[in-house]
Amino acid sequence: MKVYSTRMANLNGTATREIFKLLSRPEIISFAGGLPATEALPVAAVGDIAAELLSRPDAYSLLQYGTTEGYVPLLNRIPELVGEFGIKCENGGTLVISGGQQGIDLVCKVFLNAGDTVLVEDPTYLAALQIFNSYEAKAVGVRAGEDGLDISDLENKIVEFKPKLIYLVPTFSNPTGKTYSESNRKEIAALTAKYGVYVVEDDPYARLRFSGDKINALYSYAKADNIIYITSFSKILSPGLRVGAAVGSAEIIRKMAICKQGTDLHTSLLAQAITAEYLKRGLLVPAVQKSLPLYKSRKDAMMSAIDKYMPSEYEHTKPDGGLFIWGEFKGCKLDTAKLLGKAVERNVAYIQGSVFYADGGGSNTIRLNYSNASELNIEKGIKSLGEFFKEIIYKEKKNG
Repeated sequence: MKVYSTRMANLNGTATREIFKLLSRPEIISFAGGLPATEALPVAAVGDIAAELLSRPDAYSLLQYGTTEGYVPLLNRIPELVGEFGIKCENGGTLVISGGQQGIDLVCKVFLNAGDTVLVEDPTYLAALQIFNSYEAKAVGVRAGEDGLDISDLENKIVEFKPKLIYLVPTFSNPTGKTYSESNRKEIAALTAKYGVYVVEDDPYARLRFSGDKINALYSYAKADNIIYITSFSKILSPGLRVGAAVGSAEIIRKMAICKQGTDLHTSLLAQAITAEYLKRGLLVPAVQKSLPLYKSRKDAMMSAIDKYMPSEYEHTKPDGGLFIWGEFKGCKLDTAKLLGKAVERNVAYIQGSVFYADGGGSNTIRLNYSNASELNIEKGIKSLGEFFKEIIYKEKKNG
């Protein structure tokens, strides 16, 4: 007799996690995941730091239990880190989390009841949608353009749905790679303060900017204590360390810490200590700066290959940073989810866009990741993908 909880009814593995099972063959060129470049992972530096930390007389303390709020040397460095994007921590709280995704989950634990509504940009991060589903909440999409959310649509949906939360990825969004303008951020901050709606700002990519001017975090424009800022070291140091941080009002951060106590007690102390020492040695900024030309060259290679090989119906974003290019096959009735298996048979993979939509739709869209493939494989993979979609579109037009 199965006695699963009702929340399991709408839960499946995320598309990115499931697709990894298909990609065990080395000949497959994957544009599906969101992995940082292997070359950007600081293996030697992390190895040296770990060896030194574990050779110290008090090394045993890093293998013990720690405080839920976080390892103090790391907590002390978070204000400077987020301060570069206009965030002030003096009047709020800070919590070390086990990756950005845990931060989203903890906010949901604090705020959501079954049946509550969460507003999201359409399309949005698919794992966030899965988390909302796990709390039996309803995600509702808000229209967006090149410069951010449609403010009129946002206000209309705040009034109509009375959401508990709004979840946003304003900088180099996953999946679109778009970035909200400063004016759009100010409008969002003012509007959400007016209606007293809490906002989760998910910001793992802001440092991965290789063109355009830096824009401060949405949090920096807050008109009330209604924005929770979540960031992560996954894309700028190591996803395997599972270290991130949440910043918000002291009251909200305290409640998140209470929820974290029931989840994992605390983030790995050794991982936190490695991260803290990495920051103390001033290694983060030069390492990220060194990685940016690599990411830019791969993004440029993918843009060039798209122009060269993909069908003319494919219209895509042109990001200034981050890890993703988003595209739509305009005027085509494609189901990219059903076509994915056939693309994999040709040794190339993408993520179907439909999984990023709260309300359905997006069947003719795909997300492409350029960070974890060589320029040679980008050329080869996009060529294969372009030939594949041209064949599909030709058949569609031929059959009327």
